[in-house]
Amino acid sequence: MGGVDRAELATVLRTARSRLTPADAGLPGGSRRQVPGLRREEVASLAGVSVDYIVRLEQGRGPKPSEQVLGALTRALRLTDVDRDLVFRLAGSEPPQAGRIPMAIRPSVLRLLDRLADLPVLVLSAKSDVLAWNPLSAALLGDFSAIPVPRRNIMWQRFLGTGTGRLVMTPEEADSNAAACVGCLRAVKAAYPDDPGLSRLLTELRTGSPEFESHWQAGRSSTMHSLTKTIAHPDLGALTLDCDAMHVPDTDQTIIIYSATPHTPTATALDLLRVTGLESFPESAC
Repeated sequence: MGGVDRAELATVLRTARSRLTPADAGLPGGSRRQVPGLRREEVASLAGVSVDYIVRLEQGRGPKPSEQVLGALTRALRLTDVDRDLVFRLAGSEPPQAGRIPMAIRPSVLRLLDRLADLPVLVLSAKSDVLAWNPLSAALLGDFSAIPVPRRNIMWQRFLGTGTGRLVMTPEEADSNAAACVGCLRAVKAAYPDDPGLSRLLTELRTGSPEFESHWQAGRSSTMHSLTKTIAHPDLGALTLDCDAMHVPDTDQTIIIYSATPHTPTATALDLLRVTGLESFPESAC
């Protein structure tokens, strides 16, 4: 590829940022905004780069972005495949190749995410990267934008990070969950043997987690299933939710939707989360 067209890249990035709202990116709305679109600070947080880096790119004076940074930026800005490829080419890089795990989300899936505002929803890549989320899922599970992009992966967090996070499981359930997670990645490896991101993830997991390696050596494969899960929310306590997994065949991505049985304490808690969002409840004075 040729050099970086910094002026045109800057224009495309600024325009893409101006089109998004915080809700589009799964962020709380915050105070009244003087200009439309996301703030540079919000894009930087979503993409895992510094605010100064975003400023320089948008002013046409930044360095040549790496492919990893380009991927994170185009996901943060929710670009279509066509616009993503344009950004890669303007930055002097080849767009993602066939046979790689798709990381861009189809506009129709993003519209679905927007319409399901009253339920917690995530979009995962084939290797379980958290590609998109809505504000209610962040309120339920934690602020994904606070996690560095390379670690914004369910499998990495499960075996090398925070473990099961807010998910409550017995030891037997945790072992079954670990086996299923490893089996899912084994199946993904068979489908995308040459994906470099998947190869890096598997190397980290196999060398860094004896638990993962033990299950990997067992040689079993698995797929993601719909389940009932219990989430330990720091303010609202234990919430029992149905967790449904919907597969998007064209991109091999999964939409995860959490819901509660009507007229239950968990349904009431979700109603409260829609109002409070990521805000913490004040501690009792008692």
